[in-house]
Amino acid sequence: MAFVNGKLILNHAFKNGYGVGAFSAHNAETIQAILKAAEKEQAPIMIQIGQKVIQNIGLKPMKSLVNELAKNYTIPIAIHLDHSRKYSQTLEAIQLGFQSVMFDGSSLSFEENVSITKKVAEISKALDIGCEGEIGKIGGTEDDISVDEKDALITTVEEALAFVKATDVDYLAISIGTAHGLYKEKPNLQFNRLKEISNAIFRPIVLHGGSDIPDEQIKRAISLGVSKINVDTELRQAFTQGIQAAFQMDPNNYVIADTLGMGTLYMQKKVQQKIKLFNSSGKAEKLLESIS
Repeated sequence: MAFVNGKLILNHAFKNGYGVGAFSAHNAETIQAILKAAEKEQAPIMIQIGQKVIQNIGLKPMKSLVNELAKNYTIPIAIHLDHSRKYSQTLEAIQLGFQSVMFDGSSLSFEENVSITKKVAEISKALDIGCEGEIGKIGGTEDDISVDEKDALITTVEEALAFVKATDVDYLAISIGTAHGLYKEKPNLQFNRLKEISNAIFRPIVLHGGSDIPDEQIKRAISLGVSKINVDTELRQAFTQGIQAAFQMDPNNYVIADTLGMGTLYMQKKVQQKIKLFNSSGKAEKLLESIS
């Protein structure tokens, strides 16, 4: 296995014009689906551990599970803590050996967000761990964290630049019109704002709410500086559809390895589809060569 600092992974993507899939895992089977897809595509990936799975399974058990299941894989992997709103939890992830952490202070005042994110960034840099911060609010619901659409704010260039200067985060999540979950109508990403922010901060940008965005918009976002694309809802949807298909094939098959195995296969295909869309297929070897 090749666990790699998230900053190194995303900087390579940023410099070479492709995107890295940050795929959320929820159990052993979803971890396997992500790993199998990435290995087949020879793509660098980030495996995200979010708040919902931390509530259900725990931070340390999930980290240990990824460690164990990734042993025989060769692609660059960064285990990423997603949407942590607790400084103590973020420090725990760092102590457990995560390769990337996110402190989400978007619900706090600008000053509070800067203060805590700066501390996280300083510790992360000292230990060669990638650090993500967020400025602006992403609409929708993820891991029981909800933001009404009317409260979702498009990030300004001024606040993005000020935040980066004050915290020196390695990559920045901004709000440009995406939302967590599936879209009720076609999203309209603010590409001009994305371009302005990218030119101002000149570091990888993170696109939260990456599920269900039209392919052409994803490709354009990557061309304008987005290097990390978070995908969760579409993966859970694919996994569930696989289980449903297994029961449709044989309603009386109660072999869990069969039903969950079909879910794993469906999700693996979805992850491979996203990797190809992000143009990260075949980038694993070049990335590893660049940091060796």
